[in-house]
Amino acid sequence: MIRKSICVCTVGAVLFCSALFAQHEAGIGNYSQVTISAEDRVLIFAPHPDDEVLGCAGIIQEAVRKHVPVKVVFFTHGDSNEWSFFVYRKWPVLMPKAVQKMGLVRYDEALAATKLLGLSCDQLAFLGYPDFKTLNIWWTHWGDRPPLEGALTHSRTVPYVNAYRPGAAYKGEEILKDLETIINNFRPTKIFLSHPADYNTDHRALYLFVRVALWNSTISQHVQLYPYLIHYPQWPKPRGYHPKSHWYPPDDLEGEASWRVFPLTAEMHKNKYYAIKKHRSQYIATKKYLLSFIKRNELFGDFNEVVLKSDTETVPLSAHASVPGPVAMPEELIDKERASFIGIEKRTVRLEKDHLIMTISLTRPLGKEVDFSLYLFGYRNDVPFGKMPKLQIKCGEFFTKILDQDKRLDHSTVLIERKARQITVTVPLSLLGSPERILTSAHTYFLGTVPLDWVAWRVLKIE
Repeated sequence: MIRKSICVCTVGAVLFCSALFAQHEAGIGNYSQVTISAEDRVLIFAPHPDDEVLGCAGIIQEAVRKHVPVKVVFFTHGDSNEWSFFVYRKWPVLMPKAVQKMGLVRYDEALAATKLLGLSCDQLAFLGYPDFKTLNIWWTHWGDRPPLEGALTHSRTVPYVNAYRPGAAYKGEEILKDLETIINNFRPTKIFLSHPADYNTDHRALYLFVRVALWNSTISQHVQLYPYLIHYPQWPKPRGYHPKSHWYPPDDLEGEASWRVFPLTAEMHKNKYYAIKKHRSQYIATKKYLLSFIKRNELFGDFNEVVLKSDTETVPLSAHASVPGPVAMPEELIDKERASFIGIEKRTVRLEKDHLIMTISLTRPLGKEVDFSLYLFGYRNDVPFGKMPKLQIKCGEFFTKILDQDKRLDHSTVLIERKARQITVTVPLSLLGSPERILTSAHTYFLGTVPLDWVAWRVLKIE
C-alpha cells in the first residue's frame, strides 16, 4: 500500500512508485502479464487500419522502447466501411474508384498513427485483401474456384500499388502465400492477431489464415500467439473514454480462454489516444467506441486446442456466439428475423474409431426460414491446405446438403441424426483428408444468407 508518507520522497521516487502501482493494478484478477524481452521479435496482424492501435498500441510502444524488431501487417485497406466514409466525406462512397481512394485514406492514416507510436514505413506491410469479404474467401475460394469479387471495389485482385503484392488474386492460397512468406522471413517469437470469437468476419478470417500459415511455417513450435478482441456485443465496458478503468474480457469468454494483460503507462495512454485520432475517417464516426479501448491495460487471450484421442470421452466446446448467451437476440434483427431467431446453445465433440462425432443443440427447432451449417476444415502439414477438404454440412427444416466448398457430396458420406433441437453429425476422418487438425465452427442463417447466430472457430487436434 502506498502511504501518505511517500510525499517526503523525491519527485523521481514518487513517479517510480506511481508507475509500479499502475503496473501492479493493471495485472487485474488472476491474469498474467504479457512481457516483451530483448530477445523477442514482435509481429502484429491487424485486420483493418486502426486495429493495430486499438489492440496493440501499448505493445508497439514497448517493443520500440526496448529496441525489439517489430512489424505490423494490415490484412485489408479497410475500404468498405460505408458508414464511416459517409460521415467522413458527407456523401455516399460507393463507386469502385471512390472506394479505393478511401482505402488510400486509411492507408495514410495507418502510416500517421504508427509513426506516432514509433514505427517507420518499412516496418509496415499492407496486403490489400477485400474488406468484409475475407471470411468468404476462407469458406469457398480455394483450388479451381475463381477469385472472390470485392464488395465495393468489384476487384478480384489486390488493386493497390502500395500493397505487399499488387495483383494477388482474392483466393485462399494467395493469402496463405503472403502470410507464410512474412512469418518465415520475419521469424517472430510473439504474434499478436485478431480473435477467433470476434464479431467482425475479417477478424475471424485473419486468425484462421494466420493459424494455418503458422502451422505451415518452419518456426511454429517457437511462436506464442496473443489474440486481441475488438468487436463483441455490449463490450468493452464502460463505453467512452475511461482511461482509469480496466479492460476485462466479456463474461461469457472469461473462463474459456487464457487471458493476459499488458499494463499501460501514462505516456502509452497519451500516445494511444493521439494515435486513435490519427485514424480520422473512423474516429469522427465512432469516437465513443474507439476511445473505449483506452484503458489501464491491453487484453489478450486465446482458446486452447482441443485434443481428441480415440478413447476420449465427449468434450464440450464453448458455444460462444455473436450474441452473449444462448438465447439472447441481436438488437439489429428485423421483426421477422427476431421471430425466427434460432441460436446455438451448446456443442460437443468426440472421436469414435476413425469418425468425428459432433452434436449441436439449438435453442429452438429449425423452421422453414432458418438453416443451420456446420463447418469442418481438415489440416495436414504434408498436404497443401488448399487441397484439403472444407466441408459445410447444411440443414434446413426439410433438407440436408453436404458440400466441399460448393461441390455437392453424396449424403451417404456423412451420418446425420436429427431430433427436435439437436443435430448429431458423424463424419469419417478420411472425408476430411485424415487430418492432424480440424478447424470447426457453426452458424444459423435466416433465409439462407442472413447470419443469425454463430459459434467461435475452434481447433481440434487429432491424436
